Amino acid sequence: MKKEIKNIIADSILAKQRILESEELVSAIKQVAGLLVKTFQEGGRVWICGNGGSAADAQHIAAELSGRFYFDRPPLPAEALHVNTSYLTAVANDYSYDEIYARYLKGVAKQGDVLIGISTSGNSGNIIRAQHVAKDLGLSIVSLTGETGGKMKEFSDILLNVPSTVTPRIQESHILMGHIVCELVEAQLFGHLNS
Repeated sequence: MKKEIKNIIADSILAKQRILESEELVSAIKQVAGLLVKTFQEGGRVWICGNGGSAADAQHIAAELSGRFYFDRPPLPAEALHVNTSYLTAVANDYSYDEIYARYLKGVAKQGDVLIGISTSGNSGNIIRAQHVAKDLGLSIVSLTGETGGKMKEFSDILLNVPSTVTPRIQESHILMGHIVCELVEAQLFGHLNS
């Protein structure tokens, strides 16, 4: 069993090493941080969505931005789109599961906001539908996906596609990239960098 554990850890390190060695991905992470800084400076909001573990990651990133990351500072307007379960279940039941994020965006998002969609496959129907609405509303679109980018790639202004096809390794890398973005945003807006 120790061998299996070490193999899993090694695979996780390999996925992150591939990100580290990809100038394209490192530049894209920097670009996302810059986009969020500009959005917050101009009074915009960040909306984040995902399913399952990716929903947990969406909520985690939103909490780091709206709460705090490394130090006490003003909250930033960021929200995971799935946290109102009454809304979520009503829309899934009355319309369809593919409409849960799109319908919410229609009610709250405005031009200049950012949508961050998280999907290991890049093919989640409800996130793709939200991307369509986000594009129509004039939002910038960031996608965190697996290696291929899936269908979400074509709707993304910035694509962070983890160089892996293994769901847990992709999710682990998504939270790494999310943490990097949060740290950079906090540093640029409030002048404090911990790394």
